[in-house]
Amino acid sequence: MNDASAAAPANLTQRLLSRLARIEPGEGASVAAAFLLFFFVLGSYFSVRPVRETVATVLGADRVADLWLYTAAFSILIVPVYGLLVGWVRRGVLLPCIYGAVAITLAVVGTLLGADEDDLRVGTFFYVWISVLNLLLVSIFWSFLLEMFDAGQSKRLFGFIAAGGTLGALVGPAAAGLLVRHIGNAGVLYMAAGGFIAAIACQRVLLGLWKTRRPAAEAAAMPSQDQGLGGNPLAGISIVLKSPYLLGIAAFVTLLSLVNTTLYFEQLRIVNEAFSDREQRTQVFATIDVIVQSLTILSQLFLTGLIASRLGVRTLLTAVPVALAIGFLALMAFNAFGTFAILALMVLRRWGEYAFIRPGREMLWSRLDTESKYKAKSFIDVPVYRAADYVGAQANTALTAAAASPVTAALVGAGLAAVWAVNGWWLGRRHDSEGASR
Repeated sequence: MNDASAAAPANLTQRLLSRLARIEPGEGASVAAAFLLFFFVLGSYFSVRPVRETVATVLGADRVADLWLYTAAFSILIVPVYGLLVGWVRRGVLLPCIYGAVAITLAVVGTLLGADEDDLRVGTFFYVWISVLNLLLVSIFWSFLLEMFDAGQSKRLFGFIAAGGTLGALVGPAAAGLLVRHIGNAGVLYMAAGGFIAAIACQRVLLGLWKTRRPAAEAAAMPSQDQGLGGNPLAGISIVLKSPYLLGIAAFVTLLSLVNTTLYFEQLRIVNEAFSDREQRTQVFATIDVIVQSLTILSQLFLTGLIASRLGVRTLLTAVPVALAIGFLALMAFNAFGTFAILALMVLRRWGEYAFIRPGREMLWSRLDTESKYKAKSFIDVPVYRAADYVGAQANTALTAAAASPVTAALVGAGLAAVWAVNGWWLGRRHDSEGASR
């Protein structure tokens, strides 16, 4: 094959992608590989998510609230384990192996649930495991992308790449909703395992492009760049504690989690009361996912990169908290705490988070060093997030035990969202000002 014919597919990819995003020459293949990798990672996870929520309804709200303590604990324990792995193992080996381990575990859990759907021990393990894992998988993906693309590229490209995950998050629950009646919840887990196997292939392609897309001088140094990072496996904690900027990101994630938790338990309560059939609950959760991801992918393709480039990251990080604060206040003003109102606010929160907040959060890391992108980032993305989940869950339990009115919960949600918006504005303004000064 001559050079012209070899370059033809890459040029075609470049032309096709450039119609949807500001992709510059030489970026097309890498962006396409990243898009597909995120498609399979989030597509597989989101096909499993409705099963997780169905398991949660079987376990019960009180048990789920208690399980968030275990989720937070395992999220903390996974930090030194991941720190050791990323310190010792080449990313070219580590990342595909993680996806392989996930595929195997999903297949095993699917077999066990297929044998007995009421097995609380398996359900408990699955709920905690997938709740810890989903944050780590997304954090690992973006850590590698932050290493591959610079700050300027992240503003142009991360919205489009995130759309790959959103497309997967749309296809995954849609497939689960259509097929669960025929293959059962166990079959959905097998389907997700196959998706993670496909993710391994995409990651290998992306790793190869990571090597070849660098200038010749950098490519010659590639073996050392793909080695483990070394250092203390707990270094991420000290890095965060020494940096006001990273502490600000940790506060942002904590506030995000607390607001999410306020809405999450209302969603569980409403669906549990309205639908008695388990497969029907899975279909409801899958339908919500489809609505959210449909809105999100359109936003990521046409709005996220445009907003980041023209209005700055601060806009991505503050628009949703402000909208949620207004939404909570509207619930209080109109005393509208019914099924439609709560689910509509949940859709708004999740759409805004996936379309704007998540890409904006990742852009905040673009100018930091590699160790921060892996170790500090995983610390904030997983244990900090899950610890905040647990605090929020226990606060919800306390409010329920005190027979607090929905108005009280909405007032708390509005206050948290307002503080979250201020925090997001500070982080985004700092990031944008650093970029302008370069």
